[in-house]
Amino acid sequence: MFGRKGEKTDLLAYIREGRELTRGEKLRLIVSLSIPSILAQISATIMFFIDASMVGHLGARASAAIGLVETTGWLMGGLASAANMGFSVQVAHAIGANDFERARRVLRQSLICCLIWSLVMTVIGLAISWPLPHWLGGADDVCHDASVYFAIICFCGIFFQMEGLAGSMLKCSGNMKIPSILNIAMCVMDVVFNYLFIYVLDLGVKGAAMGTGVAMLITSVLMLYFLFYRSSIFKGERFRLRFSAIEGDVVKNAFRIGGPMGLQHMLMGSAQVVSTLIVAPLGTIAIAAHSLAITVESLCYMPGFGIAEAATTLVGQSFGAGKRLLTKQFAYMSTTLGIGVMSVMGVMMWIFASELMTIMTPVDEIIMTGAHCLRIEAFAEPMFAAAIVCNGIFVGAGDTLRPAIMSLASMWGVRLTLAALLASTYGLAGVWTAMAIELTFRGLIFLIRMVHGKWLDKMA
Repeated sequence: MFGRKGEKTDLLAYIREGRELTRGEKLRLIVSLSIPSILAQISATIMFFIDASMVGHLGARASAAIGLVETTGWLMGGLASAANMGFSVQVAHAIGANDFERARRVLRQSLICCLIWSLVMTVIGLAISWPLPHWLGGADDVCHDASVYFAIICFCGIFFQMEGLAGSMLKCSGNMKIPSILNIAMCVMDVVFNYLFIYVLDLGVKGAAMGTGVAMLITSVLMLYFLFYRSSIFKGERFRLRFSAIEGDVVKNAFRIGGPMGLQHMLMGSAQVVSTLIVAPLGTIAIAAHSLAITVESLCYMPGFGIAEAATTLVGQSFGAGKRLLTKQFAYMSTTLGIGVMSVMGVMMWIFASELMTIMTPVDEIIMTGAHCLRIEAFAEPMFAAAIVCNGIFVGAGDTLRPAIMSLASMWGVRLTLAALLASTYGLAGVWTAMAIELTFRGLIFLIRMVHGKWLDKMA
């Protein structure tokens, strides 16, 4: 990608040093930071394909059990990610301003706060695991497996939190390669352990959760090792978890950045749960098709998240360095790249919808229903890309409150309202039509905000 080894790091240093970057160098930075993350995101999706396929071949009931609590799992994961980003964005700003001591200080605070947060979330998750599937309207024949699956995933929440925190810190420092490699490795381990627990040990749905938990444990240990012992910025740091060492300004900034993101994840996750409530009365086939089609669609939008992660790093560091024009240029170029890539992915998803669903399940009715939903969703992918990448840009600038409000208004005011109206007449296809309309609307309003430039108002 570059003419000489280490040029990517040198170009990132240009931001901190105030040196000019050519248009080609900016594009190379975006692409070089995006590619490892895109590969990790796609590999995660492919491995999740295999993972879901393993469960899917156990039958529609097994797929429905996981699909029933899947959206609540996303909610819990979103809250963990919000806590991580509240601290890692501060690290990106500090590194951009060449204040490495502050970056290390923020990292120390994050370890304590995120550890406490993960423990609280684990306790809450375990407490609601048994009644949750019944609250969501699940049939009696899937509720037991759904409860066991959710409880095991929640028990492993601390591993997810620490893996995400260490990965976010590495990415915001400009190291996309190691987190991406480890995330790919985690996906491979997930498949291997799932095969062991699901089939060899014959544990079924329970085995799927256990396999994922073991993979997360190993990855979190490796991610922390690279952060503390191999990172050029954080290497050699020694941390003692002392509650008296918590600094008010760091925690306050983390809450300012992560708080709106957490609220957004909570209400967006709640909206996903409501969406599940809308789908659940449509029957086991609909629940399974909905869950598996969402998994297939993730192959299309994961490249957008990879580019968004690169945008967060580049915008965060250029924002911290006080480079307003450079920040806007990175934002525009990242968004254009994201829309282009996901448009191509949307076309591919429309063409191969049936084939992709066939990988997930042998049940013809699920394949047909899921493929129809995917072809509806394919038309929304360009604007979905705009929403994903713009959100990454806003996060990098520490602008999280208004985008969160915009997302929530779109999700609750457009998607759920339309889904409730269309589901009774058009079934699952109506729910996915509502989803496609909402994603297009959200992308448009995010693009308007990015072009308007209000997200740069807090730049020093």
